[in-house]
Amino acid sequence: MSVDTRVTAAAQKGTLTKASLFYTSKKGNRIPVDGTLQGGTWTAGDLLEPGVQYTLTMQAKDTDGKVVDTTKTFRTVNLTLDDQIDVAVSPRDGGTVGIGLPVVVRFDLPVVDRASFEKHMTVTATPAQSGSWYWLSSREVHWRPKTYWQAGSKVHVEARLNGVPAGGGRFGQKTQISDFTIGRSVIAKVNLKTDQMDVMINGKLAKRIPVTGGRPGFITRSGTKVIMDKQMNITMKAETIGLKKDDPNYYADTKVKYAMRVTNSGEFLHSAPWSVADQGHRNVSHGCTGMSEANAGWLYDNVAIGDVVETTGTNRPMTMGNGYSDWNLTPAQWAAGSAL
Repeated sequence: MSVDTRVTAAAQKGTLTKASLFYTSKKGNRIPVDGTLQGGTWTAGDLLEPGVQYTLTMQAKDTDGKVVDTTKTFRTVNLTLDDQIDVAVSPRDGGTVGIGLPVVVRFDLPVVDRASFEKHMTVTATPAQSGSWYWLSSREVHWRPKTYWQAGSKVHVEARLNGVPAGGGRFGQKTQISDFTIGRSVIAKVNLKTDQMDVMINGKLAKRIPVTGGRPGFITRSGTKVIMDKQMNITMKAETIGLKKDDPNYYADTKVKYAMRVTNSGEFLHSAPWSVADQGHRNVSHGCTGMSEANAGWLYDNVAIGDVVETTGTNRPMTMGNGYSDWNLTPAQWAAGSAL
């Protein structure tokens, strides 16, 4: 039997009163399958696992009230790992993240039939917030609400992709579920014309920080960014932004105490004690937003993964896929990226 089958059971003459389904794993363990009995029909809660034997037991009453027990067994088709697409969901279950972090579902192999997968992926929030999916590629899809998440929201994600056809003869390998919480509203507003950063916490100005951005040739991108990662005591290398030792802009390995990544291409908010004299006055960096060590330490302590950075004042825009750049599209542009 194909793994994209949803098992149902009903009585032809009489009424089904009980049913259960389990399979024997390849390690010999008995694994029960959840299901619901409604209106005389039992429906399995998930699709099937490959290459295993299932046992379905049913109990029904005929029109005379006689109880009849029946057992059926069947096997599912074997699938190789190349026939199955692994699924990973973030944010992780139980986590707390900032108001700008999208739901991200990644796949280890390309999804040919994106609509098939998307029909089995849902995001619900409390309080309710409308949004949609956007496919960045055949291996990655994001969900975001129309505006930033409401602070304190509870979010439930279901990617019920086990056994779902992905096109090209492949199927989803598993179902993934995640429940996470949205923390307080934190938005860092970076103005690279004035070289000031206003950090807004729950809508109020918490701190104004003098900064420096990218100098000509290394212009910092304007647009909405999201804190992707936080690290302490890292070494920044010129090679990571494509500079070779014979380049006049090359710099020696530089230790940085506080760093908060905002793009895949190498932009950070970070401590830059070497440029304090320029901070608040001019842009001298290789593209990052630098500040004093004391200010960077305060920022590091007050931002979370998923908090928002809104940068203005340059003519270099953010591009889709360079970090969590999702908020640079309008809600209509975002919705157009859905497969449905």
